[in-house]
Amino acid sequence: MVVREATEDAYTGIELEQGSPAAAELIAFIERTTGTRIREDSGLSIKAISEGASERIVRFAFAYARSHGRRTVTAGHKANIMKRSDGLFLETARRVAVEHPDVGFEERIIDNLAMQLVQRPQGYDVLVLPNQYGDIVSDLCGGLVGGRGVAPGADLGDGRAVFEATHGTADRYRGLHRANPMALMLSGALLLRHLGETEAGDRLEAAVAGVIAEGRVVTADLKPAGENPTAATTAEVRDAVVARVAA
Repeated sequence: MVVREATEDAYTGIELEQGSPAAAELIAFIERTTGTRIREDSGLSIKAISEGASERIVRFAFAYARSHGRRTVTAGHKANIMKRSDGLFLETARRVAVEHPDVGFEERIIDNLAMQLVQRPQGYDVLVLPNQYGDIVSDLCGGLVGGRGVAPGADLGDGRAVFEATHGTADRYRGLHRANPMALMLSGALLLRHLGETEAGDRLEAAVAGVIAEGRVVTADLKPAGENPTAATTAEVRDAVVARVAA
């Protein structure tokens, strides 16, 4: 389970174009206040990590782990380099972890975490990450389980939630009846559980898993050869999952 902070970090949208007066002013300010010289032909993006947003996402990760019987929360970071931003995220994670002694806590530098997820993904349980790392690692984990066509997602806020496939709209498959609907179905299972309909969510997830395990009615992305003449259409996969839920 990848738990990703989604309101700040490098995705604040605060950027200064190379050669602009604002960029030149900020470059001069940085050199004046820190002694660090940035190339004058640089574009600048602001990475902002706050204690408040970090605490909120880490608390959610521990609450999720506790309520779902998960054993460990691992915080991914680059605090060894970015001590004031990632360092703040890590310090906050450590502080919150002390309050949850019944759930294990680990910390991993993000590049090492990415390597270990490829080599031994079974060694991890719940990952909590700042926005940019979470964006990258969620796709990596999607690849580990069969691609983004089977990777569900949930955007959770205070009293609001949106559930969607992590792959976006997949416009290139529009009208071709080839898109894998399972990521959206599994996002529906997350929605059901979020609403307290745990049994229904479990039934839907089990139905999707059963269709995958059988391997007969799946789209091309889940076939060994990729482009496979026996690949099912989107509607055929839908019908196969519906039949298993009904059964």
